[in-house]
Amino acid sequence: MQANETAAWKALGNLAAGPRATLKDLFAADPERGQRLSAEGAGWRLDYSKQRVDDEILAALFRLARERGVEERRDAMLRGEKINVTENRAVLHTALRAPRGADIRVDGENVVPQVHAVLDRMADFAAKVRSGEWRGFTGQRIRAVVNIGIGGSDLGPVMTAEALEHYSDRDLTLRFVSNIDGTDFAEKVRDLDPAETLFIVSSKTFTTLETMTNAHTARRWLLDALGDEAAVARHFVAVSTNAEEVQRFGIDTANMFSFWDWVGGRYSVDSAIGLSLMISVGPEQFREFLAGMHEMDRHFAQAPLEQNLPALMALTGIWNQNFLGSCSLAVLPYSQYLRSFPAYLQQLDMESNGKHVTLEGERVAFDTGPIVWGQAGTNGQHAFYQLIHQGTRLIPCDFIGFARSLNPLPAGEEGEDLTHQDLLMANVFAQSEALAFGKTPEQVRADGGVPEELVPHKGFEGNRPSSTLLARELTPRSLGALIALYEHKVFVQGAIWGINSFDQWGVELGKVLAQKIVPELNGDQELHHDSSTNALIEWYRQER
Repeated sequence: MQANETAAWKALGNLAAGPRATLKDLFAADPERGQRLSAEGAGWRLDYSKQRVDDEILAALFRLARERGVEERRDAMLRGEKINVTENRAVLHTALRAPRGADIRVDGENVVPQVHAVLDRMADFAAKVRSGEWRGFTGQRIRAVVNIGIGGSDLGPVMTAEALEHYSDRDLTLRFVSNIDGTDFAEKVRDLDPAETLFIVSSKTFTTLETMTNAHTARRWLLDALGDEAAVARHFVAVSTNAEEVQRFGIDTANMFSFWDWVGGRYSVDSAIGLSLMISVGPEQFREFLAGMHEMDRHFAQAPLEQNLPALMALTGIWNQNFLGSCSLAVLPYSQYLRSFPAYLQQLDMESNGKHVTLEGERVAFDTGPIVWGQAGTNGQHAFYQLIHQGTRLIPCDFIGFARSLNPLPAGEEGEDLTHQDLLMANVFAQSEALAFGKTPEQVRADGGVPEELVPHKGFEGNRPSSTLLARELTPRSLGALIALYEHKVFVQGAIWGINSFDQWGVELGKVLAQKIVPELNGDQELHHDSSTNALIEWYRQER
């Protein structure tokens, strides 16, 4: 049975088709709505009162989750059952942040001791780099760390390193190379000294085209400067499971950090893929990051759906997409440190739930994953908020903010008790208020002095849904909890839609075709593609 065949889905469809109160009406009828439709967990407060839901809709959404077996599927995932059916794998990113002594089994084996063994090796290595004990081939201290990866091996480390920059060792330069475009590598190493640079090559198979192309380029760059193959072992480490290829590259397998096939790339920043982050912020702060993730895991596992942050975000998202007709989600973090968080969520959400068939292989009868996008506030306000407020499309928003700034700078004139953070958070609250309640023609006219012909242009319809996530401060712990919150939100939506959120076959076809085209670019053999692709290749041959 597909989700749209359940009684709850049909009830939600009827509710969406009938007359519904606006947000303005809902707040007027319930003075306590703002307090009542909020929940807390793992240091985060979720206000979902500005979503276009009432008690009847919420009750139907909770019924939908239970009819679709969300709680049972969650428990199966946490037990280590192989819920990734297309790859016959367990889905256990939660084991990566489980405390010592926990018992989480895959094929009868407790994987937690393996996880902590790798974490301990990472911590030992990170401490050596940070202290200067680990030296390069010429005896110089490592002063730059370059992570080479792509997808989950890049987006997670980049985002978390930026987010926790406040806690980083400022004597270390941290860079990330992912794009196969040679410009990415060239610009990232332009001002670095090979004798002081450490590369982390992050590829589970050690065969990923983009990653290994950049890794071999880095190897040539290093050897051009240092001239001795033995230098590779002092300037390269690997995050991989392919010991043979790692060794063939010249990396000492003692400096290979492993992870497991039950860790998906987009769920792997808390594994050895996070080695660059651990070197940057130190083992202690990295363990705080993991502790925040685990705290949200426990909240997700234990809180009833009615107070469960991931479930609430997932269900309101399904209401917006499948019943109100939205097709995207704007994620708007009001923290410059979280500027890459929307890009990180694009992979997490869109690679997980961008699926067109059910677990049984049937074509889904409804829309699945939303288009996720966004930018750090307040910059986005001067770019795309116009479309969100007055455009013709319904675009739900997630606002993310903090009570305290890590850089508490005064903002007002001398003597005024006003900070940058005050102005920043005033914008968070104002934007969600404006989206929800808008501005009627009568309110525009009441401003005075507005020509009648401008009244339609200055009006805001309102009734545009948003949620607001708040934490006291951006710390390793609160960041970990935030990431886990969205991980579990994506899981809940996938469970309701009946799709596999943990494979990504859609990225494979382009890779396979690219491998076929590569040898055709530097030759004159006959081409056997469609007329467009043939013409494009011919043009490139002539112009390269």
